[in-house]
Amino acid sequence: MAEYIVRCRNLVKNYGKFTAFSDLNLDIEKGKIVGLLGPNGSGKTTFIKTLAGLLTVDGGVLRIDGMEPGVETKSIISYLPERPYFNSWMKVSDCLDYFCDFYKDFDRQRAEAMLEDLQISPNAKLNTLSKGSKEKVQLILVMSRRAKLYLLDEPIGGVDPAARDYILETIISKFDADATIIISTHLIADVENHLDKFILINQGKVVLNGDVKHVREEFGMSLDSYFREVFKCSRNF
Repeated sequence: MAEYIVRCRNLVKNYGKFTAFSDLNLDIEKGKIVGLLGPNGSGKTTFIKTLAGLLTVDGGVLRIDGMEPGVETKSIISYLPERPYFNSWMKVSDCLDYFCDFYKDFDRQRAEAMLEDLQISPNAKLNTLSKGSKEKVQLILVMSRRAKLYLLDEPIGGVDPAARDYILETIISKFDADATIIISTHLIADVENHLDKFILINQGKVVLNGDVKHVREEFGMSLDSYFREVFKCSRNF
């Protein structure tokens, strides 16, 4: 029997009268790279924030590595939000210090090696870096933790294509074999060759989930093409 890092049963999350997701049922296996895909407003970020412990559900059951969300689950999750959160006056080295102090599983040596590969100086101030370079720094920090579950919300949206290849090949694909990565992204064509599984959601419900290779074999098209076909009439796309 497969082991699951995430199990959801009839999850419900409301914002007042707006329902972000309802009756969400999902199992996510350990050791997989999973693409979380859907139109704008489909519930992707809300779902990721719920897994990260930043939001609580209004109904249903959620288990992360067999545990209810709380302090223990937060300790095994490394979360990359969709927007940068470090102060602009900080140096890159200050960010490294922060992660060293805050996370026992942070591998500073690993982070410094990736910064060197991407030619980002630890002495650089964040306010001197481009938007893409800031995103690289935050992704390196997040992926340099030895976590069980990585939650990446639009990790490569502002990154140039050359660096994007490095990030996907070196940072994301070379993660620990037992860990799971969930990537929320609109850049499906860039990431799909690195995904094991995918989850398509729309209006807070799972439309389809499964193996990426199944889409190619069953429908004779790429995951990106399939996504466009499914959502081509969606007003939210």
